[in-house]
Amino acid sequence: MLRSLRVRLLLAIILVVLVAVSVTAIVARQRTTGEFQRYVESGGNSANRRFAFVLARSYAVNQGWSGIQAEVDRLAQITGERVVVADQRDRVVGDSEETLIGQPVRSNWPPPFAIMVAGNSRVGSLYLGPLTGPREADAAFVSALNRSLLLSALLAGLAAVAVTLVLSGRIVEPVQRLTAAARRMEKGDLSTRVSVQTDDEIGQLAHAFNAMAGSLGKQEQLRRNMVNDVAHELRTPLTNLRGYLEAARDGLVGTDAALVDNLYDETMLLSRLVADLQELAQAEAGRLTLMREPTALTGLVEQAVGMLRPQAEAKGVTLITDLPTDLPAVDVDRARVGQVLRNLLQNALAHTPADGVITVAARPAEQSVLVSVHDTGSGIAPEHLPYVFDRFYRADRLHTSQTGRAGLGLAIVKQLVQAHGGVVNAVSETGRGSTFTFTLPIAQPV
Repeated sequence: MLRSLRVRLLLAIILVVLVAVSVTAIVARQRTTGEFQRYVESGGNSANRRFAFVLARSYAVNQGWSGIQAEVDRLAQITGERVVVADQRDRVVGDSEETLIGQPVRSNWPPPFAIMVAGNSRVGSLYLGPLTGPREADAAFVSALNRSLLLSALLAGLAAVAVTLVLSGRIVEPVQRLTAAARRMEKGDLSTRVSVQTDDEIGQLAHAFNAMAGSLGKQEQLRRNMVNDVAHELRTPLTNLRGYLEAARDGLVGTDAALVDNLYDETMLLSRLVADLQELAQAEAGRLTLMREPTALTGLVEQAVGMLRPQAEAKGVTLITDLPTDLPAVDVDRARVGQVLRNLLQNALAHTPADGVITVAARPAEQSVLVSVHDTGSGIAPEHLPYVFDRFYRADRLHTSQTGRAGLGLAIVKQLVQAHGGVVNAVSETGRGSTFTFTLPIAQPV
């Protein structure tokens, strides 16, 4: 039961309220009792001075305390309480009950009710009420005050409990909804969401939970898509290999050079696909090793363009480079950046028709170099543009057997650029071509 957040919250608030009310009650009681006692000790009101004046006048008239008993008896009738008068040596000279006359004032008596003064000198003390403890009226007042404080503390505690029950319900209920949603997600329901009703910390937690659920759902969908795409991409070359081998085994085709070439092409297609998958997995896991060194970007661009120029010329596409002569060196892995350029050029070449143009440009940008690959091809539809860097994503769903790519080229580009600390972006307009840009860090002088 104590594991319940509501119960623990209730107990914690009750404890705080009890401590606060108890301290307040104790302090109030002590302060009130002390102030009341000081009031009593000071005489309480003008009656003290009047009684003391009457007794002091009797002392002055009689030149002493002889005959004071009559005044004591008269004051006792007026006040209805016991009246005791002691002289300046604290010896009783008058007692309305006539039992203490001649005895000294005892240490357990309460403070005098009033002090009698004659000729600027203390001549005696006046005691009213019980001599061993507080007066009945005073005790009744203090007792009533204590009962009021106790009742106030009890009512405050009950009110705190009621408020705590209401507030704990409002606090715990959204947490319980989050717990229930988390348990549904644990069972595999990644579509579960919680309603956000506030903007406080609980509401922010609900927002974070929904965002996490959405991200997990997206990742799960991507995982399923990847498994399906991998199976689909592997199925075609494997089917071709199986068909060739079965035909050769059954004697339907001869094991000539043409068959060997076909088998080799399909094997290379599988090899490139598996290599791309392995490289992408290493990059996404952060285990990709980069051999970085200051490198002239112009040489890398010219090398990548030169490798693809025969394919471009065969297709009737023009390759152009636009590189300034003062382009700074970049701190990169030459092989990886060369792969980025080749992937982007192959992607542009695949979507650029005859008589099209592909332009590779670069320019300094603060602490990096901005590289762009622009083509005049078919472009990318707006609904596909956000997903072009996702693995296995192909807007046209066509396979390019010549390159062996299956929607992994741009995903590898993104991971390699990010591994260098750069960013990659794509803009496109349907029918007018696309531009892919990425940044590389400038090499710092040694």
